[in-house]
Amino acid sequence: MLEKYKTVYEGGEGEIVEKKSRFIATVRPVSTEEEALAFIEEMKKKYWDARHNCYVYSVGKNREYTRCSDDGEPSGTAGRPMLDVILGEDIYNVAAVVTRYFGGVLLGTGGLVRAYSKSLRRGWQPAL
Repeated sequence: MLEKYKTVYEGGEGEIVEKKSRFIATVRPVSTEEEALAFIEEMKKKYWDARHNCYVYSVGKNREYTRCSDDGEPSGTAGRPMLDVILGEDIYNVAAVVTRYFGGVLLGTGGLVRAYSKSLRRGWQPAL
């Protein structure tokens, strides 16, 4: 049984620009899957005009509710890399949406993976 775990204390937002595409990461602590889904819908409404709103969440002591979505990006280039960041940092009870405004330049699969991962990290660790 998990008695101590790492999570985000409060929500955060971070942004990067990669080859004219704008990536906005919004991160929020959640305690249920319903909270995570409501947060994702909130971000989709807020950024309704964006090309992509990719998300990830991991909820529960044993990560019972863990999901991710590429939201139209090539398979495995957005949701899974964001999930890898959360698992790698060993963070629980968190939801994140990375919004992409396409800048007209294709990034390729490696570029997308790096951009989504970097922007997610920026969402809870603002640049100093």
